[in-house]
Parts: sequence; C-alpha cells; structure tokens
Amino acid sequence: MARGRIRARLRRSHLYTFSCLRPSAAEEGPHSIEGPGYSRIVHCNQPLMHNKKPFKYRSNYISTTKYNFVTFLPKALYEQFHRVANLYFLGTAIISVTPLSPFSAVSMIAPLAFVVGLSMAKEALEDWRRFMQDMKVNTRKVKVHKEDGIFGNKTWQKVQVGDVVKVEKDQFFPADLLLLSSSYEDGICYVETMNLDGETNLKVKRALEVTLSLDEDEAFKNFTGTITCEDPNPSLYTFVGNFEYDRQVYALDPSQILLRDSKLRNTTFVYGIAIFAGHDSKVMQNATKSPSKRSRIERKMDYIIYVLFSLLLMISLISSIGFAVKTKFYMPDWWYLQPQHTDDYYNPEKPVLSGVSHLVTALVLYGYLIPISLYVSIEVVKVLQASFINQDIQMYDEETGNPAQARTSNLNEELGQVDTILSDKTGTLTCNQMDFLKCSIAGTAYGVCSSEVELAAAQQMAIDLEDQDAERSTGSRQKGKQQEIELETVVTSRDEKDHKSPIKGFSFEDSRIMKGNWLREPNADVIMLFFRILAICHTAIPELNEETGSYTYEAESPDEGAFLVAAREFGFEFFKRTQSGVFVRERYSVAGQPIDREFKILNMLEFTSKRKRMTVIVRDEDGQILLLCKGADSIIFDRLSKNGRLYEEDTNKHLNEYGEAGLRTLALAYRKLEESEYSAWNNEFQKAKTSIGADRETLLENVAEMMERDLILIGATAVEDKLQKGVPQCIDKLAQAGLKIWVLTGDKMETAINIGYACSLLRQGMKQICITANSSDAKETLSLFVTVQVVKENILMQITNASQMIKLENDPHAAFALIIDGKTLAYALEDDMKQQFLGLAVDCASVICCRVSPKQKALVTRLVKEGTGKTTLAIGDGANDVGMIQEADIGVGISGVEGMQAVMASDFSVAQFRFLERLLVVHGHWCYKRIAQMVCYFFYKNIAFGLTLFYFEAFTGFSGQSVYDDWYMLLFNVVLTSLPVISLGVFEQDVSSEVCLQFPALYQQGPRNLFFDWYRILGWMGNGLYSSLIIFFLNIIIFYDQAFRSGGQTADMAALGTTMFTCIIWALNCQIALTMSHFTWIQHLFIWGSIGTWYLFLFVYGMLSPTISGNAYQILVEALAPAPIYWSATLLVTVACNLPYMAHICFQRCFHPMDHHIIQEIKYYKKDVEDQRMWSRERSKARQKTKIGFTARVDAKIRQLRGKLQRKHTSLEMHSPVTPS
Repeated sequence: MARGRIRARLRRSHLYTFSCLRPSAAEEGPHSIEGPGYSRIVHCNQPLMHNKKPFKYRSNYISTTKYNFVTFLPKALYEQFHRVANLYFLGTAIISVTPLSPFSAVSMIAPLAFVVGLSMAKEALEDWRRFMQDMKVNTRKVKVHKEDGIFGNKTWQKVQVGDVVKVEKDQFFPADLLLLSSSYEDGICYVETMNLDGETNLKVKRALEVTLSLDEDEAFKNFTGTITCEDPNPSLYTFVGNFEYDRQVYALDPSQILLRDSKLRNTTFVYGIAIFAGHDSKVMQNATKSPSKRSRIERKMDYIIYVLFSLLLMISLISSIGFAVKTKFYMPDWWYLQPQHTDDYYNPEKPVLSGVSHLVTALVLYGYLIPISLYVSIEVVKVLQASFINQDIQMYDEETGNPAQARTSNLNEELGQVDTILSDKTGTLTCNQMDFLKCSIAGTAYGVCSSEVELAAAQQMAIDLEDQDAERSTGSRQKGKQQEIELETVVTSRDEKDHKSPIKGFSFEDSRIMKGNWLREPNADVIMLFFRILAICHTAIPELNEETGSYTYEAESPDEGAFLVAAREFGFEFFKRTQSGVFVRERYSVAGQPIDREFKILNMLEFTSKRKRMTVIVRDEDGQILLLCKGADSIIFDRLSKNGRLYEEDTNKHLNEYGEAGLRTLALAYRKLEESEYSAWNNEFQKAKTSIGADRETLLENVAEMMERDLILIGATAVEDKLQKGVPQCIDKLAQAGLKIWVLTGDKMETAINIGYACSLLRQGMKQICITANSSDAKETLSLFVTVQVVKENILMQITNASQMIKLENDPHAAFALIIDGKTLAYALEDDMKQQFLGLAVDCASVICCRVSPKQKALVTRLVKEGTGKTTLAIGDGANDVGMIQEADIGVGISGVEGMQAVMASDFSVAQFRFLERLLVVHGHWCYKRIAQMVCYFFYKNIAFGLTLFYFEAFTGFSGQSVYDDWYMLLFNVVLTSLPVISLGVFEQDVSSEVCLQFPALYQQGPRNLFFDWYRILGWMGNGLYSSLIIFFLNIIIFYDQAFRSGGQTADMAALGTTMFTCIIWALNCQIALTMSHFTWIQHLFIWGSIGTWYLFLFVYGMLSPTISGNAYQILVEALAPAPIYWSATLLVTVACNLPYMAHICFQRCFHPMDHHIIQEIKYYKKDVEDQRMWSRERSKARQKTKIGFTARVDAKIRQLRGKLQRKHTSLEMHSPVTPS
C-alpha cells in the first residue's frame, strides 16, 4: 500500500508528449452521434435499468463451443450424415424394414446406430472439454460495485453492462470498460494488449479529467451517468461515444477504453464502467464461430466412396438385369420354383418389376463394398492417436505443467500434410525478454559473448573442417585454418561457459568496462555518458526488491528493461523517479565512493513507431542542460552534426556485425544545450502542446525535429531478443522439412523485422521487399487529394515490380523476404489484387505481415488456404489469434501463457512453439501414413471380400444367395479383420521418432500426398480386385470336379464358402503383415490371433446345434480339417494373392526406393552405428533446400567467412616471398 500511495502522487502524464496529451473534452466538445450504428445507451451504476429491454444487452458469458444442449442433436447428426457412406447406410437401414431386404432390419440398423452414436459421443466429449475451459474464464473473479460504495467479488459471467468495475494490477479486464480513474492522480494507467494485437509495449490510457475524483470505493455511492456510443463492432482501434455526467456532455475516444482480455500493468488499480460485455466486446466480435473441420483424407474418402458406390451400382445393375432375364426366360421352365404361385417380385410376366426390385436387393446385398466399419475404426484409431499425442513426455512442459493436447482428433493426419505455417509473434515465438549482449562506445566494441547465430556458424565450420581434415589428411594446415576461423568469428570465451550470467536481461561480459574498470579506458567520459543515457532516457518505474536489496523495473518495453538492468550492472543504478526528475546511484566514481545524482526532467519526447526514437532533455547537478537521445541508427545518423560523426564509421561497422549476429540495435547520441536556446525552443514547444486543432500533432513533431538535430554520436547497443526456448531450432527443422513460415503480428514493423532476424526468418544479405501504402509520412496530409484508386495502383505496381525482380534474379543463393503492414494489406487482400499478392508471397522465402488486425490475420490465412489449395496451420496464444486459428485447416493454441482464448478455439494445444516440431515432424508424419495406409487397406479388403459375393451371384443365376454363412459376414468386419487394421493405424512406424527428427525431409511425403494419391488408391483397389478373382476362381477350379472327402464326395456350398472365407482371412491378414514396417507383440497378437480366432469360431460354431449352425454343423471337425485339399487350397490361394504385392515392394526397394526404405535398410544393417560418416552425410542430404532457418543463416555466414578467409590467404600468398625448393 505504501508503494501505491507513492505512485498516487505522480502525475505520469508529464512524461508523455504524444501518447496521452489531448485537449480537454470540454474544449473538444461532444461527438455528434446520430443515425444507425450509434444506438447503445449505457446507464452507469444503475443495474436495474439494464434488466429489461430496450437496455437489456448481452451478458458477459462467453462460449466457444460448437454445440449447446439444444443444437447438439441436430448439428451432430448433420455432421455425421455429411459423410457419404453414412448416408448410404441410412438408405439401406430404411430399406431393411421392407420385404426387399436380404438381411434383417436389426442387422442393418444396429451397425449404423453404433457407428453414428460412437462418433457423436466423441464429438460431445471434445465439446464438453471446450465448455469446461470456457467456464474457467467465465468464473474468474473481479470486484464490482454493489451499493453504497461497497465493492464485492463477482464472477465475470455475472458482470453487466453499466456495472462499475474495479480492476487491480496484473488482472485482465472482464469486459470493454470506460476508464474513470486510476491509482495515479491524473488518471493515467498502463495496459498490456499483447492478447489483442501482439504489442509488447504497454499502452497509456487516460481518464477524463471530470472523473478523476472517483478514485476510491466510497466515491461511487451516488455516482450515475449515461454513455451514448457506437454499437458493438470488431474495430479494436476506434471508439466513438459521449459521456453525460453532472449535466455536461464529454466526448469519448479510444484512449479511455480498456478492452476485454487486455491486462492492467504498472498501475495499482483502475475503476471503469462496463460498456460492451461478453460477445459484444471487441475481442469477441473479432472471433468467428467454431468451424467444422474435416481432413483432406476424409474429404477424399468421400470421392472414393463415390467410386465404390459407382462400382456397387454397376454390379447391382448387372445383377438386376441378369435376374430380370432369368425370371422372364428361364423361371417358367424351373418347375420347382412354381412361378404360377409367385408374387410380383418373381413374376415372369413382370420381369421389369422383378429387375427393379432385385436392384434394391442387390444394392443392400453388395453393401460390403462400402465399409461401414471404416468410419468407426478411424474414430477409434484417431482417439488412440490423440491419446499418444497427449501422453508424449517429449511435449510436456515442466515449467507450466502443461502437456500437448489434441483437443479434436478429427485432424490428426492433417498434421502430416501441412504446407504453410502462419504464426503469431508475441508470446508464440518470443517470451518478451531482451538480453543486453554487446555495445559499441566511442568506436570500440565491447562484449565477448557470442550470439546464438555466431556460435552455430563457428561450430558448423569446425565440423566441416574436421571432415576436410579426415578426407585430405592434411592436419596441421587445416587446424591452423580452423583456429583462424574461430578468431574471425569471435567465439565465446570459456569464461562464458563456466560462469554463465544468472542476471535476467543481462548476458554481457567484458572485463574492460565491468566492475568500474571503464574508468581506466581511454574515453572514460564518453563511456560514463553512454551509461547515463541508459539510466535516464526511459519512462520506467523502479521497484525495490526487499529480498535482494536491488531494484527491478516496470518498463513499457522489454528493451527498456534490459537497458536499465545493464546500466545497473555497469554501476549506474536508477532507483527513484519523482514528478520532476530521476535519481541515479553511480557506484563507481573518480572519488571511489557511490554518489546519488539527480537529473531534472525538463521535457520528454517518447518513442513512437513513427518517430523511431526517444529523447529526454535533462538538467544535471551542474546546471548543464543535456539532450539525450536513443533510436534507430538510420534516424540518429541523419541527425548528427558535422563534429558529431567522429565514431560514425566504426559504430556503423559494429552495427552491421551486430545485425549479422541477429541482434537488435539502437544508436545513442547527445547534445549540450545553451539556456537561451532551450528557453526559446521550450516556448515554441509549450505553444504546440496547448494548441487546439487537427494539426496539433504535426506542430509537435515539427518542434521536436527542431531540437533533435546536430547530435553527437556516442555509440550503440545490441540486445538479443530472447525467443522462447528452442524456437530457432524448431523453425530451422520445420524449414528443413519443407514448410513455409509466415509471421502475422500486430506489432510494429521494426519489432517484427527484429524478431524475423532473431528466429532466422530474416538474415543479413536477404533482400527485403517492403510493400507500403505510403512512401512518406505526409500521406495523411495528402489523403484529401489522393484517391483510393491511386493508392491501389501504387501498391499493385510495387507488387508487380517485386515479382519481376524475383523472376530476373540469377543468384541461386538469393533469398527474398516480403514485409507488409496492415494498412497496405487491407488493399492487397481485395479481390482485384489478392492473387498477385499471394503470387509474390509464395515466391518469397519468408513473409512477415505486421500491424495486422485479428480480422486480417484470418483473411490472410483464408487467402493462403484457398489460393494455394494446400494445408495451412495457424499457431498463436492470444485472443487476437482466434480468427486465424479457426480459419486455418489446423489451429494450434499455445497454452500456459496469458489468456486461454487461443487454446479454447484451437484443434491442438502445446505449451511452447518448439513442441510444434515434434507434433508435425513426428506425430504428423506417423498419423498421416497410418491413416492413409489404413484407409487404403480397408478399401482393399472390402473389395476383395465384396466382389466374391458378386461372382457367386453370377454363378447362381443372380438368385440373391450368399456363399457365406450370415455369421461369417457379421464377424468379418467386427472381429476377424478389425483389430489388425486398428493396430496398423495406431502402432505403425516407418521410422522411429529420433529418425523423423534427424531426417526432416521425410515429412514431405505428407504434403506431396505420396501415400494417398489416386495412383496408390487405385493400386490398392486393383490389388483387391485381383485378390477377389484369385480367391473365388482358384477355389472354384480346385473344388469344381475334385473329390473333397475320402468317400469321393465333392464339396457342397457350405464347404466351398467356408474354404473361400478361410482364404480371405489368411490373405487379408498376411497382406497387412506385409504392409507393416514396425512390429510389437500387439500387432503379432492381433494378426495371428485373428486367424486363430477364425478357426476357434469355426470349431465352436460347428459344435452348436444344427438349428443354430445350420449347414456349418461340425464343418471343421468332420469336413474341412480331415481334407488335405482344404489346407493346400488355403496355402495356394494365400500365396497367389500376396505374390504380386511382394514382387512390387521388392522391385521398388531395389530400383526405386523411397526415402524411408533407404533409412530402414541403413538401420537394419546397423550402418548408422558402424559408419557414422555415411550416416551424417545421409542426414545432411535429407533436408529440403531452404533459404530460411538457422541452418540457412549459418550457411550464409559460412559462405561469407570462407570468402573472407580466401581473400586473406590470397593476400598472404601474394605478399609472401617464394621459397626455393
């Protein structure tokens, strides 16, 4: 509380020139709010007014589920009967209640009800999980005014429009609120909008002056007011409204609005009025309904069902025509059928009617061609696959305790077919932590620690040179080269490895300026000024950590926090801020004693994305006025005086090196001011600040420009943007797997570009294509004269020129990066331009879209998905990513960070971005191949089985007689062939998870759809056709005229049918055994156990009474087992069925092996252990050629260093004397 009172005395608005300075509402006047779109009226602190219409608005309850209790049954049934096969079986179930059905109604309806019921139960379970996560948000607590100035806790879902809400530090806002007051005297508060727009910088919000007195609970005892404003809409950055209070009307703008799911920071508390609640809030307006997603394999299965249905229709037509012909021409001669006493279905006088009725019967009879058990088997397999994903310990995050979670199992195989990843930046790639790593002061580079890029490049070159060492056997010379490279790359010292800095935000090491040693450096006065700029030029607040005794800082950006930590470690500790100054404790001085110095803040020109710099004007203890400035190097260098460029060349060189090392840089400069000069300027500045009109901001910028010139360069900083653990490695592996990665962020362009460098989506030497709607800052001024058409034409010309430049590029190593902002993207996504934009983006190695709204993220995702026709995956962590996650083919949410909206809308969730590598490259690859092989095998086995029924029909006059016992047919899909195919879908591995990660190019088998293209599908269907012909005709040939029993009797229909069915069971199970690459005891149990179960069933079934077993009574014991022809026929048919497949895979592995075939062979012969060099070579070959990622960046660095080394050796050889031999 003490700290809160100290803060309350600060008027923070004094620090800001651009962010929160505006005329008072009274001066500005209320908005003119009339017409449609401005109908909302909010009665503040009068809850009873909003209990009835017309002021009863939506509640604050939110739901992201697909179903509710009312819609579940109709929507889920609609989902299920989207599937063509289910529609077919619904038709057959209806037919089964008519006399035309060859089967009983129960036998047709029960399987359909079981399959649909199981699928609906799975959908219900997954939606229930979404509901429970919604309730976690809905039941969060917040303080709400009850009555008489008393506040009490309420759940979020019970917050109403018009309620007065008190939000405390580090809490999320439960609804869209109008800010009334804060713990600061002038109504300032800091808001983190990372969940909404991806911005890491804190936003400054400011209450109306008229409500500043409402700064304690009791003040709301009699508070009332009325807000008239815009209707709910998705625009995060606009708001128009009026506030009527105390008989006065005040204009409202976005600077007073606190959006739901943004977070209160650096402020003890705020009071606000709920304006938009629940789904009316702007963040929820940006959300879209949970879509129903189906995988590509499942959608393609529908087409295969069409093919099989066409086959079914064809053979049913043949059967019905054959039956009609037989009925008309042959039935009258068959005296034993008594045609004169038949009904219409078998009337020789009505053959057409008989044929049509038989067509219906045939459509049901040959239904085994359409596998009803396919869907339920896939559902079972996908649920088990999802459980493996959930339980993968390699994707468990120990810090948060969150495992990976497959929130829906419908899309498992889609994970293996991803072509493009669209990623959010903040909280997804980054963890919002900067590390101060290097600096350049007075032309001297300091900092011996290497960035991740430098370390990786040096390590890779060392490995390459070791390989050359071994191949050429010229040890000493190569060793010398290696040492030179290590010196060239400034590899980190051993001290860094032995004494890794534990200080958060500070990884700097250099004994020359640490621990006061900077006092002995040649330019000690410049170094001191450098450190003072770090300690003074900011807007942060210090907080004393009572446990450690040191200060921590609440800064608006991670960069600012890192600079303050660095200043503290260098001995310049910022420890206090007052209304008019900052206090710095300088631990190292010439006198040798710590000194507390006060610097009076005269003016502060804060950082904005337009200005790209921050300036503070201070008066030191000697009375000297100093202008201290930090900003982008291009901005600072343009503003240097002639005598301020002493260190420009050296600093510029260091900045380039820092950029190549993937570091974020800022330049630091200063200027001494005369009293008279400052006074004259300050008068102009105050006039601009107090001016009223549309050009006030322009006036302020012009006055600031007058002072921010003639600067003297001091040096530059280099901070490493701390990405989430494993992000560069993950992006590198995904790039090697052939995936394209787009970054869509709400952050400003500079930050997005820096992150691109940090995670190696961008690198030094990559050609950046920046598409912008305005080439100058004067666009706003000219906007009255520039039509939209002119702007569109300009953007289209930029896109066309960039596409042309890429086509004309001859350098094979050239890489292009496309960077576009939200304003430009709005034009680029219009119908007449989006295809050209997409064409350019696809040609670029990486794409970064910045300052994009949540809606634009979803639109870009839709463009990529529909424009390329390939699988897209969107990953994000905040509410601003929900639209993108739902629009993509696969949505992945990051769990364990701020907010749960992204997770609730996602199909899969992981705790950190790095787990995406294993989710796709391992589980995605496995699931795709498992499902693809499983579906192909299903169609194969049903064709092989179903067509034998048709052949027998042709042999029996299309009579509708089945060659198999009814129990055989019921058990075929349910017991005898179901478990092996499920084990294929759950346990199959072409290679192990370690090999998947070592050979990322294997992943491309999915996007290229090698295992589920029409060639492979038709191949399996052809295999099924071949097997059906072999099984039927080989058995007919063998048993037709042959003695079956010892007494010389031939086989009857029961013996033939049972033998054929035995051959089917053996052939199909042996086929699946040949298909599998990975066996466990479970596969062996299911495959050979299924065959054993058939014989066991046949034995038990035959032992039952003839009234139950019918013609199968004692068939195994008395008829089949004693007959050698039964066993020899089974062996012969099984071998004949599988021989072509064996020949095919032998030929393929010998002459056209696939990638996994080669790896399997290497592993089988243990060459990966015996010949490590060959294994490493194969690994290096097994990655897609890519121009992004850590490896591509290291390769570029190696090319650069080799070029330097080559030039150095050439120079040495030219100057060295020739020694006589």
